Amino acid sequence: MLVELNKVVEVVRSRSRGYRAERELVHILWRLGFAVMRAPASGARMRKAEYPDVVAIMKGKVAVFEVKSRAKLSGLYVESEQIKKLLDFAERAGGIPYIAVKIPHREWRFIKVMKRIDEESKTYKVSKEDIEKAPGIGGVLADLGLMKTLSEYLKESSS
Repeated sequence: MLVELNKVVEVVRSRSRGYRAERELVHILWRLGFAVMRAPASGARMRKAEYPDVVAIMKGKVAVFEVKSRAKLSGLYVESEQIKKLLDFAERAGGIPYIAVKIPHREWRFIKVMKRIDEESKTYKVSKEDIEKAPGIGGVLADLGLMKTLSEYLKESSS
Protein backbone atom coordinates (compact mmCIF):
# COMPACT_ATOMS: atom_id res chain seq x y z
CA MET A 1 0.00 0.00 0.00
CA LEU A 2 2.80 2.44 0.88
CA VAL A 3 4.63 1.68 -2.38
CA GLU A 4 1.46 2.42 -4.38
CA LEU A 5 0.94 5.67 -2.49
CA ASN A 6 4.54 6.71 -3.20
CA LYS A 7 3.98 6.05 -6.92
CA VAL A 8 0.85 8.21 -6.93
CA VAL A 9 2.67 11.03 -5.13
CA GLU A 10 5.54 10.86 -7.65
CA VAL A 11 3.13 11.03 -10.62
CA VAL A 12 1.40 14.06 -9.10
CA ARG A 13 4.77 15.77 -8.49
CA SER A 14 5.92 14.97 -12.02
CA ARG A 15 2.76 16.37 -13.62
CA SER A 16 2.89 19.43 -11.39
CA ARG A 17 6.54 20.02 -12.34
CA GLY A 18 5.61 19.63 -16.03
CA TYR A 19 2.71 22.07 -15.73
CA ARG A 20 4.94 24.65 -14.03
CA ALA A 21 7.61 24.22 -16.73
CA GLU A 22 5.04 24.73 -19.50
CA ARG A 23 3.73 27.89 -17.84
CA GLU A 24 7.27 29.19 -17.33
CA LEU A 25 8.08 28.65 -21.01
CA VAL A 26 4.86 30.41 -22.05
CA HIS A 27 5.83 33.44 -19.92
CA ILE A 28 9.39 33.54 -21.32
CA LEU A 29 8.19 33.40 -24.91
CA TRP A 30 5.49 36.01 -24.28
CA ARG A 31 8.04 38.41 -22.76
CA LEU A 32 10.19 37.93 -25.88
CA GLY A 33 7.29 39.13 -28.03
CA PHE A 34 5.78 35.86 -29.24
CA ALA A 35 2.06 35.19 -29.46
CA VAL A 36 2.06 32.03 -27.39
CA MET A 37 -0.42 29.46 -26.21
CA ARG A 38 -0.29 26.40 -24.00
CA ALA A 39 -2.43 23.51 -25.21
CA PRO A 40 -5.49 23.12 -22.98
CA ALA A 41 -5.16 19.33 -22.63
CA SER A 42 -1.40 19.44 -22.25
CA GLY A 43 -0.22 16.76 -19.88
CA ALA A 44 -3.54 14.92 -20.00
CA ARG A 45 -3.63 11.44 -21.44
CA MET A 46 -5.75 12.63 -24.33
CA ARG A 47 -4.83 10.30 -27.19
CA LYS A 48 -6.84 12.08 -29.89
CA ALA A 49 -5.13 15.44 -29.38
CA GLU A 50 -2.89 16.35 -32.29
CA TYR A 51 -1.17 19.37 -30.84
CA PRO A 52 2.01 20.09 -28.90
CA ASP A 53 2.33 21.46 -25.36
CA VAL A 54 3.16 25.02 -26.45
CA VAL A 55 2.86 26.93 -29.74
CA ALA A 56 4.67 30.24 -30.26
CA ILE A 57 4.36 32.60 -33.24
CA MET A 58 6.24 35.81 -34.03
CA LYS A 59 6.23 37.71 -37.33
CA GLY A 60 4.79 34.69 -39.14
CA LYS A 61 7.42 32.30 -37.74
CA VAL A 62 6.15 29.30 -35.79
CA ALA A 63 7.84 27.18 -33.11
CA VAL A 64 6.13 24.18 -31.52
CA PHE A 65 7.28 22.64 -28.26
CA GLU A 66 6.93 19.38 -26.40
CA VAL A 67 7.95 20.42 -22.88
CA LYS A 68 9.86 18.14 -20.53
CA SER A 69 10.95 18.90 -17.01
CA ARG A 70 13.62 16.96 -15.17
CA ALA A 71 14.70 17.08 -11.52
CA LYS A 72 18.36 16.76 -12.64
CA LEU A 73 20.38 16.63 -15.83
CA SER A 74 19.90 13.22 -17.41
CA GLY A 75 18.79 11.72 -20.68
CA LEU A 76 15.11 11.35 -21.36
CA TYR A 77 12.73 9.28 -23.43
CA VAL A 78 9.70 10.76 -25.16
CA GLU A 79 6.86 8.56 -26.32
CA SER A 80 7.09 8.15 -30.09
CA GLU A 81 3.42 9.10 -30.40
CA GLN A 82 4.18 12.51 -28.85
CA ILE A 83 7.01 13.05 -31.33
CA LYS A 84 4.85 12.03 -34.29
CA LYS A 85 2.16 14.48 -33.21
CA LEU A 86 4.75 17.22 -32.68
CA LEU A 87 6.20 16.69 -36.16
CA ASP A 88 2.76 16.52 -37.78
CA PHE A 89 1.62 19.74 -36.11
CA ALA A 90 4.86 21.54 -37.03
CA GLU A 91 4.51 20.43 -40.65
CA ARG A 92 0.89 21.61 -40.85
CA ALA A 93 1.76 24.96 -39.22
CA GLY A 94 4.96 25.47 -41.18
CA GLY A 95 6.86 25.57 -37.90
CA ILE A 96 9.95 24.14 -36.29
CA PRO A 97 9.47 21.35 -33.71
CA TYR A 98 11.43 21.31 -30.45
CA ILE A 99 11.68 19.34 -27.27
CA ALA A 100 12.07 22.04 -24.61
CA VAL A 101 13.88 20.76 -21.51
CA LYS A 102 13.78 22.50 -18.14
CA ILE A 103 16.17 21.47 -15.39
CA PRO A 104 16.04 23.40 -12.09
CA HIS A 105 18.62 26.18 -11.73
CA ARG A 106 19.71 25.84 -15.38
CA GLU A 107 18.88 27.60 -18.61
CA TRP A 108 16.18 26.08 -20.81
CA ARG A 109 17.52 23.80 -23.56
CA PHE A 110 15.84 23.30 -26.94
CA ILE A 111 16.41 20.17 -29.00
CA LYS A 112 15.23 20.55 -32.58
CA VAL A 113 13.40 17.40 -33.69
CA MET A 114 14.59 16.66 -37.19
CA LYS A 115 13.78 13.05 -37.93
CA ARG A 116 10.70 10.97 -38.33
CA ILE A 117 10.33 7.96 -36.06
CA ASP A 118 9.96 4.49 -37.51
CA GLU A 119 6.69 2.75 -36.80
CA GLU A 120 8.18 0.08 -34.48
CA SER A 121 9.93 2.53 -32.17
CA LYS A 122 8.14 3.15 -28.87
CA THR A 123 10.31 6.03 -27.66
CA TYR A 124 12.50 8.86 -28.91
CA LYS A 125 15.72 9.13 -26.94
CA VAL A 126 17.39 12.41 -26.03
CA SER A 127 20.77 11.81 -24.41
CA LYS A 128 22.25 13.80 -21.55
CA GLU A 129 24.93 15.00 -24.00
CA ASP A 130 22.27 16.17 -26.50
CA ILE A 131 20.64 18.22 -23.74
CA GLU A 132 23.96 19.69 -22.58
CA LYS A 133 24.96 20.84 -26.07
CA ALA A 134 21.47 22.03 -27.10
CA PRO A 135 21.07 25.79 -27.50
CA GLY A 136 19.10 28.04 -25.22
CA ILE A 137 16.29 30.33 -26.36
CA GLY A 138 18.72 32.23 -28.61
CA GLY A 139 19.02 29.10 -30.76
CA VAL A 140 15.25 29.05 -31.30
CA LEU A 141 15.28 32.74 -32.26
CA ALA A 142 18.13 32.12 -34.71
CA ASP A 143 16.38 29.06 -36.23
CA LEU A 144 13.28 31.18 -36.82
CA GLY A 145 15.34 33.94 -38.43
CA LEU A 146 14.44 36.38 -35.66
CA MET A 147 18.00 36.82 -34.43
CA LYS A 148 21.35 36.48 -36.16
CA THR A 149 23.97 34.11 -34.88
CA LEU A 150 27.42 35.55 -34.16
CA SER A 151 28.88 33.84 -37.24
CA GLU A 152 26.10 35.30 -39.45
CA TYR A 153 26.71 38.75 -38.00
CA LEU A 154 30.48 38.51 -38.51
CA LYS A 155 30.02 37.25 -42.08
CA GLU A 156 27.75 40.21 -42.91
CA SER A 157 29.99 42.80 -41.27
CA SER A 158 33.09 41.53 -43.14
CA SER A 159 31.35 41.80 -46.53
